[in-house]
Amino acid sequence: MLLGKHFRKYYLKYSLFFLLGASVLIVVDWYQLDIPRLVGGIIDTLNSTNPDVDAVEAAIIRIAVLAGIITVGRFIWRYTIFGASRRIEYQLRNTMFGHATKLSQSFYNQEKVGGLMAHFINDLEAVRMSYGPGILMLIDGLTLGIFAVYRMARLNPRLTFYAAVPMVILTILLVFIRRTISARFKERQESFEKLSDFTQENFSGITVIKAFVREMKEAMFFSRRNLDLYDKHIKFIKFIIIINIAVGVALNVVILFIVVLGSLLVINRDATGMTAGQLTEYLSYFFALIWPTMALSQFIQIHSQAKGSAQRIAKFLDHEIDVRDHEDVEYVEDLKGSIQVKDLTFKYPDGDSPVLKNVSFDINAGEMVGILGRTGSGKSSLVDLLLKIYNLDHNRIFIDGHDIMRLSVKSVRNTIGYVPQDNFLFSETIIDNIGFSMEHPTEEDVIESAKLADVYDNVMEFKEKFGTILGERGVTVSGGQKQRISIARALAKNPEILILDDSVSAVDTKTEEAIIKNLHRIRKGKTTIFIAHRISTVRKMDKIILFDQGEVVAIGNHAQLMKTSPLYQDMVKRQTLENLVQGGAVNEGLQG
Repeated sequence: MLLGKHFRKYYLKYSLFFLLGASVLIVVDWYQLDIPRLVGGIIDTLNSTNPDVDAVEAAIIRIAVLAGIITVGRFIWRYTIFGASRRIEYQLRNTMFGHATKLSQSFYNQEKVGGLMAHFINDLEAVRMSYGPGILMLIDGLTLGIFAVYRMARLNPRLTFYAAVPMVILTILLVFIRRTISARFKERQESFEKLSDFTQENFSGITVIKAFVREMKEAMFFSRRNLDLYDKHIKFIKFIIIINIAVGVALNVVILFIVVLGSLLVINRDATGMTAGQLTEYLSYFFALIWPTMALSQFIQIHSQAKGSAQRIAKFLDHEIDVRDHEDVEYVEDLKGSIQVKDLTFKYPDGDSPVLKNVSFDINAGEMVGILGRTGSGKSSLVDLLLKIYNLDHNRIFIDGHDIMRLSVKSVRNTIGYVPQDNFLFSETIIDNIGFSMEHPTEEDVIESAKLADVYDNVMEFKEKFGTILGERGVTVSGGQKQRISIARALAKNPEILILDDSVSAVDTKTEEAIIKNLHRIRKGKTTIFIAHRISTVRKMDKIILFDQGEVVAIGNHAQLMKTSPLYQDMVKRQTLENLVQGGAVNEGLQG
């Protein structure tokens, strides 16, 4: 039985199910052992010189009644014990998923998706088996075994002693090998996790694999990992088969011993008093005893597997939630969107040097602000902190004067609408993606947002329009369409603070201008932050914050920075020259 802190609570929660199921199982075990006694009596009656037909009929009727009771009882204990195990699996999976959604980005930077999926599938299934078939085999094995030995001892104590000794030795040996079973099962699970990681990563990057003609190489790497899983699985199965064969051989030897010795006792009936019916009854009890021995063997296997899986699940559930609400948390629902950053220095938990250094700036509520900088200058890191994805020191970032570290995670994230750099889309309909922040989005709810993001016309060209189901991560639409659907999703939330992280880089200049124009119109009085590389994206903003190597090097509007910031001037010149070169190349192509 699993007794870890994450698992023992379910025994109490479903105690009525387990108690009822165990009680019915014990009753069934007792009554089913009445059938060998009745059959033995029928045999002895028929072997007598004057058989009592009425007694035989009564015994047959009683056997039929017992069969009916056993059938109903088996339905009840299956429903209660197996039903409880399924409910536990359901609740434990929900608990694991809920915990997964609360874990910080640092956790997902270190863990792979394939490994996590192994916890939710293989490991959870092994734990469920412990709660269902495992408990059944433990209770059934013990009670049926005790009842069978008791009835055997009443018939012939000496014969029972000879039969019980090897059975006890066999059970003890099975207990000792459970650690080996657990270790080999854990090796198999870890190999499956590695294969899942590799497979998931290859499916996600299948376009890159094809582009670099790496299909054969990746197939070879997959074959190696698959072979490793195969070897560990075969090694585990061979071990289990050897155990089962050894148990089967031992049982057959004991059965042969009982048949030979029992036959001699029947032959010498006058001296021993054992009849043919009693020998039949005794053998039936022993055959009933075989199942408890096998059941306890299987229980040890199931428990050993579940123990290894439970340790992996417990390790996952024990992983600390880094970003969470503390005792002094403030729940503020009407944040307006002013942002103040004071002397912010930040280093990632697994980083060696700060990615942001002494950053300070103010954003007033309702301002449209551009944050500009070269790649790796710390812009996206700042967004992570504004979304409270990582912890930072107190009194470094304020929203409406409230320290972000004292604001609840829900308060902060409810206030912010975010368009991420990778424009992640779900494998759902376009309606569901744009209306992600709504409980039950309809086409009417999302149309306006789609128009503002300049993606409405594209959507209406699809056969299913807004009911179009996107492929995994939105692969069925172009990069520009993904960006605009992501923008529409954030606009549908209508947040007080809207952050767009390099969210128009995949669209043409005309579309970019249309989106920014729409944002200027509908976002009046609400804070909008554009993270960008292109000057064209931010030049009409109320304020531009220029980053370089993790520091704020200039703040002002386009005109002010053109006068005061050499770095900004250089970026403008370079991008202007780049546009001229690209325009010339296009003209040459048209002339050609």
